[in-house]
Amino acid sequence: MEKLEMHRLIKEVFEACSGNVISEEIAMSPEVVGITMFEEPLVGVASASDVLFETYKEVGVIGPWFMRPEEWLSGAKTVISLFFPFTEEVRASNRACVEGPSQAWVHSRVDGQGYLNAYMKQLKERVEALGMRVCVPSIDARFGQVIAGNNRETYLFVTQDTYGSNWSERHAAFACGLGTFGLSKGLITKKGMAGRFASIIIDREMQPDERPYTDVYEYCTMCGACVKRCPVGAISLEGGKRHAPCDEWLKETKKQFAPRFGCGLCQTKVPCERKIPKKA
Repeated sequence: MEKLEMHRLIKEVFEACSGNVISEEIAMSPEVVGITMFEEPLVGVASASDVLFETYKEVGVIGPWFMRPEEWLSGAKTVISLFFPFTEEVRASNRACVEGPSQAWVHSRVDGQGYLNAYMKQLKERVEALGMRVCVPSIDARFGQVIAGNNRETYLFVTQDTYGSNWSERHAAFACGLGTFGLSKGLITKKGMAGRFASIIIDREMQPDERPYTDVYEYCTMCGACVKRCPVGAISLEGGKRHAPCDEWLKETKKQFAPRFGCGLCQTKVPCERKIPKKA
């Protein structure tokens, strides 16, 4: 499959897959009915044998629990990463918030993930219909989180600060040339960091995209805007983001928005919300 054909297929599925609009049936209030959650995705491509996927297994990078593309799909050749930016309406609603997330944001975080799961299932089926073998880690039964207090018997090196999973959408996106990390641990793409990632692994060779960066934090200006936006002080210029207080805060938001949750204040009203910020 040529890269252009894959891009065309990704766009076709995006236009055909339903569920990208907050419907009246699920809306928490009339104000969010009809809001479109995601824009058309950015696409990045990497070789499944890229050395980065082996590097991710190192302690202090992700960890030995990270599964390489070949471990997800025998004969894997290519990893394709997708970044779905939140729409301006979703971002603007959260930009106006200070102490907690907007309804549109938590809808897009939770119901939006449901849409993305359905989208990736449809994309997988369309690619398989073309004769390829496919794996989507995020909807695979083997996908699992590795968090402090859990998995200690299964995985070595799990510490009280461990917070991750056996496949990282952000790290896959970094390998695919879509962007670099920010202080808040989000990934800054050419359309910013306010959005969600997904990825698909196939057994067909495809020309990898160039990574227009070398440093993990190359696009981040370390301006500290996300530090000021975090309502629980989980981010600092010195240490970046601490997952534990962020996770506890997300649990608190669920008490208000159950069954939904989210925050995203560090991804909105910051220079990297919608673009790669310019360095002074």
